[in-house]
Amino acid sequence: MVISLKDAGIEINIPEPHFTLEANASEKSRTIHQLTQQNCFSEDTGLEVDVLHGEPGVKSARYAGEEKNFAANIEKLLIKLKNKNDRRARFRTVISLIWCNKEHLFEGLSEGKIIETPRGAHGFGYDPVFIPDGSKKTFAEMELYEKNKYSHRRIATDKLVEFLKHQR
Repeated sequence: MVISLKDAGIEINIPEPHFTLEANASEKSRTIHQLTQQNCFSEDTGLEVDVLHGEPGVKSARYAGEEKNFAANIEKLLIKLKNKNDRRARFRTVISLIWCNKEHLFEGLSEGKIIETPRGAHGFGYDPVFIPDGSKKTFAEMELYEKNKYSHRRIATDKLVEFLKHQR
């Protein structure tokens, strides 16, 4: 059975002080494992833009400041990309699973590009400016079932589920 932290009575803010998605995901799962002594998983996700050397990366949610303002984050990103031809980017998710006291990592990637003007009203974060390869729509223009075809989180979660199917 999978339960949320809230359902487990855990209401803490786990810091994400590291420089990689892997380390932040691990920090969260190890903290929860220490508190519960149970199998658990956590994730960290970031947008990585090639021409910006991987920015915003692990700072994706706080790119424009600690308040996690999605509109300000997009504005900062678009300003940094102004007059840049290379707009290749990817969403990357890393899931850290602690299973039987051993950590396993699962990665999901969604390759695409950043557009110049936000489009769409669905989703959150950078969804209005990210078009995944193979689509003409931004994530924010897609219904959930469409976004799941390209989703970095779905890809990482599929890998996690496949691993768990073989752990009985």
